[in-house]
Amino acid sequence: MTDGLLTRRLVLAAGGAMVVTGGAGIVVPARAQGLAPTPSMRGGSNNYLPGAPIVDRIGDGGFWMSGTVRRAGDGAPLAGQRIQIWAHTTEGHERDPHSHGATLTDANGHFRLEMPQIVPAFGQPHGHLAYDSGEFETVFLRPIMPSASDTSLEAHFVLTPA
Repeated sequence: MTDGLLTRRLVLAAGGAMVVTGGAGIVVPARAQGLAPTPSMRGGSNNYLPGAPIVDRIGDGGFWMSGTVRRAGDGAPLAGQRIQIWAHTTEGHERDPHSHGATLTDANGHFRLEMPQIVPAFGQPHGHLAYDSGEFETVFLRPIMPSASDTSLEAHFVLTPA
C-alpha cells in the first residue's frame, strides 16, 4: 500500500513539474550555464611591457609556463592568441625587458613557453601573464607557485569579446 502512495505522489509531483516548467526539463536536455570569463588579478599587470616580442624561449630556459585560452560562454579553444609572460627569475627581474616574452596559442588553445626558473619576489614565487591582443578584453594573471622549487606553472584564460 505504501508503494502505491509513493508512486502516485511521484506521478503527481512529476506532472506538476511539467505544468510549471512547460516540460522543458524533460523534453530539452540540460544545458550548462556557460563558462564565465576570467577576471584580471590584482597585481597581474605589475611591470607589464606592451608589445613584448614573440619568442621561442625567454633566457636559458629550464622552467615551463603553460596554459589554455578559451572563449567565455561556450568554452571553445582560441587558436592564435598572443599571451605575454614575464617573471622575476634567476636571470632577471620582472621589470627587465629581457624577462618578458610572448607566445601564441596552438589550434587547441594551448600555449607553452620555456623561461628561466622563477624565484620569489616579495616572498612569493609567481609569474605574470597577459592576454592583450585586442580581439578580447585584456586579462592579467598573477598565479603563485605552491613551491619555489617547482619547475612549471599553469594559467588558464577564459576571454570575453572586447
